[in-house]
Amino acid sequence: MNNKTLVGAIIALVILLSVIFFCFWLGKSIYNRISGGGSEPAASQPANQPSGPSNQPANAEQAKQIYLAPGAPSNCGTSDPNNYMLVNNYMVICYNRDKGIPNWVAWRVSKADLGSLDREDAFRPDDRLPNGWPRITPSDYTGSGFDRGHVCPNADRYGSREAADSTFVMTNMTPQTGDLNRGPWQKLEGYLRSLVTRGSDVYIVAGVYGEKGKLKKKVSIPTNDWKIAVVVPAGAPISAVNEKTRVIAVDMPNVNGIKNADWQTYRTTVRQIEQATGYNFLSALPQNVQDALETKADTINN
Repeated sequence: MNNKTLVGAIIALVILLSVIFFCFWLGKSIYNRISGGGSEPAASQPANQPSGPSNQPANAEQAKQIYLAPGAPSNCGTSDPNNYMLVNNYMVICYNRDKGIPNWVAWRVSKADLGSLDREDAFRPDDRLPNGWPRITPSDYTGSGFDRGHVCPNADRYGSREAADSTFVMTNMTPQTGDLNRGPWQKLEGYLRSLVTRGSDVYIVAGVYGEKGKLKKKVSIPTNDWKIAVVVPAGAPISAVNEKTRVIAVDMPNVNGIKNADWQTYRTTVRQIEQATGYNFLSALPQNVQDALETKADTINN
């Protein structure tokens, strides 16, 4: 084989290999586009976006319908300053002007509400209160020995920064001992979120009762903190609640010395909380369902 023939063969081989490589690259690119492969997340599911049911409230009216679906504990509205309703997309607050704390707060936790955010302590007065009302500020708790205790917890609203920040209004706070706030109360909050990650939605109403003094003569210090949680399958309507639905009710003393206590220690019945508070819970449910659920204490430990 002469030199010209050899050079021609080499050139032909290079061209052939180039064509084969180009065809392989083109085929792989087409396959990745069709199958959604590649290193970037698909546009329909951005990275770090929480997944979950789409039935999130779009406005305050829808929020009220969803969060109060089991029934409002009291006749909260806008005429009584000590039973005054504040609503946004993330919770319903029944506020007591004279006590400077909420009577109760209602919300629901579903998978879309959970996520991974850094906590930003944006405690602030609630500007939604009517003009002329006293506004509780973060400094009203400073040096008191009591925590600014969330009723609707910050981590129950990690679906977005806006949702998380909404929990820091002072109308969502009550004075809690550090041992309660960072002890059994916090443990129960985490447990309820674990139920959501395991396939449930949880309807929650929580509040306080009793008084054992005031912070700076204007913020009532409650004797007890209570919580009622109705656990349903994810996406299920409240009409799915029946006599066998799991309901968790707790009544915890607002005292020191209980930081290491389990939340289960304070389980009680809905009826007992009704007697202590004067509220009527689960009032939107049929009476036979109310009777079954309100008279038994939860005993499940997993």
